[in-house]
Amino acid sequence: MKIAVTSYSYSSLKIDDFECIRLAKKMGFDAIEFAEIHPDGSDKKEHAKKLKALSDELNLPIINYAIGADFINKGLDSEVERLKYEIEVASILGVKVMRHDATYGPDGEQKSLTGFEKYLPTLAEGCRRVTEYAKQFGIKTSVENHGLYCQQSDRVEALMKAVDNDNFGWLVDIGNFLCADENPLDAVKVGAKYAVYAHIKDFYFSPKEQDMPDGYFETRGGNYLCGCVHGDGIVPIGECIDILKKAGYNGAVTLEYEGKENPETGVPKSLEFLRKTI
Repeated sequence: MKIAVTSYSYSSLKIDDFECIRLAKKMGFDAIEFAEIHPDGSDKKEHAKKLKALSDELNLPIINYAIGADFINKGLDSEVERLKYEIEVASILGVKVMRHDATYGPDGEQKSLTGFEKYLPTLAEGCRRVTEYAKQFGIKTSVENHGLYCQQSDRVEALMKAVDNDNFGWLVDIGNFLCADENPLDAVKVGAKYAVYAHIKDFYFSPKEQDMPDGYFETRGGNYLCGCVHGDGIVPIGECIDILKKAGYNGAVTLEYEGKENPETGVPKSLEFLRKTI
């Protein structure tokens, strides 16, 4: 099983996209994911061509392209058209999988436990139209369990069933379920059968009965999380990967690091743990 890294892991270093590729190669990863790309003065497609050329030169494939989207707050038709352009960018990067969001939730309802069913038809239509366009490029599209509103496993599964398209799947982030106060083991079992890609992250946890520690953020249920070096937190990483494997997932896993330690040291520690675990 190949191990990739997302460019998001390096975000605190404030380095450009090209340096992300070079650093991922230096650290020994098998591939890299881009969580957005940041053009260096050229347009996005020209920038993508340059990134693809460097990844080819270093023999470090760009394996996934992950971007934001919101079919509720930004408008269905306009978001579909914007994402079609992003699919063309993804094709230039050479990826076979692209993740886009569905929604962060209606304004003021991001943490709501109700109302999802009302918006599900719109979300499904947007995802379906985008993935139908992506087929011609040989790209599978996916959504990730993240963003609180569309994060818990039953909501993402409902979206999978509503879209009902073999070109559309789930980017299963084994740690993000904690943001919706779900047990990762239970939630990964739900997502595994739809998995087309996987993110591996880890978190420290603090219960809501205590004051929020410095550097933590609040979950939907009022508990607290903080990103950490893989293996140091509460996510059962090995067990979650085993669930994915047993469900037939044989793609790469992508290391996503959100810890407070400098990524230049935190990411290699996480990679060492992940290699031993796999």
